[in-house]
Amino acid sequence: MVSFSEVTIMAMIEAKNLWKEYGENIVLEQVNVNVEEGEFITIVGTSGCGKSTFLRLLLGVEKATRGELTLDGKIFPDEPDQQRGIVFQRYSVFPHLTVLKNTILALEFQQSRFLGKLFGQQRDDAEQQAKSILDSVGLSHALHQYPHQLSGGMQQRLAIAQALIRKPRILLLDEPFGALDPGIRTDMHDLILKLWKDTGITIFMITHDLKEGFYLGTRLWVFDKIRLDPHNPNRFGACITYDIDVGKTDSSLYQDIDHSLDTSRKVLVQ
Repeated sequence: MVSFSEVTIMAMIEAKNLWKEYGENIVLEQVNVNVEEGEFITIVGTSGCGKSTFLRLLLGVEKATRGELTLDGKIFPDEPDQQRGIVFQRYSVFPHLTVLKNTILALEFQQSRFLGKLFGQQRDDAEQQAKSILDSVGLSHALHQYPHQLSGGMQQRLAIAQALIRKPRILLLDEPFGALDPGIRTDMHDLILKLWKDTGITIFMITHDLKEGFYLGTRLWVFDKIRLDPHNPNRFGACITYDIDVGKTDSSLYQDIDHSLDTSRKVLVQ
């Protein structure tokens, strides 16, 4: 009989010696990390250090050059699927569809891949699901408006609803609040934290705002290059140089990270 102490709990997501290269351009190198289900991972780093590339590997639109990226112990699916939703900085909504139809569309393609349409009871059920998720993101008053009638914050709420309607296990956020005014960003912070707590979803969020990363995440990753060649910036790839339990972080570490990123920026622009 195996005792409880001998049982190994498998991480939901694991990267093992992960590399991503485009010809001679090394973007990521030797990324090793585990993620448990329900964590909120915020990701910071200088421009071009592989943050978005890592998100694309998680989404399934890129493949690792070397190493492994696994989900529940199996290699990540090599194309986007229902388990993963994504929200970009620029609003990924269809301008010719209303808020409600934009949200229903994800269910239509999921359940009817060739026609992209639902009828009868299936359509009614999809509409109820869409109304429910739109209510949760604060858009129940705007069901029949078009994207051009919405503010930037409202459009991003719609994009989040689109990503969540299929109930993914993993939500990928690529600088989702970067184009928003400070006051609206604060509202969006409250919204994403509420949705995360209500759903228990696992979130990966890229941000250029270090304070935002510390505020939202349960863990903060810093992508940076340990090795730098000013004459050939693409010679070495980035890895995770800091993996921080945010709840156990003091202000001095924040300052260390800020200084480290500032140093990397200066080296890369020389």
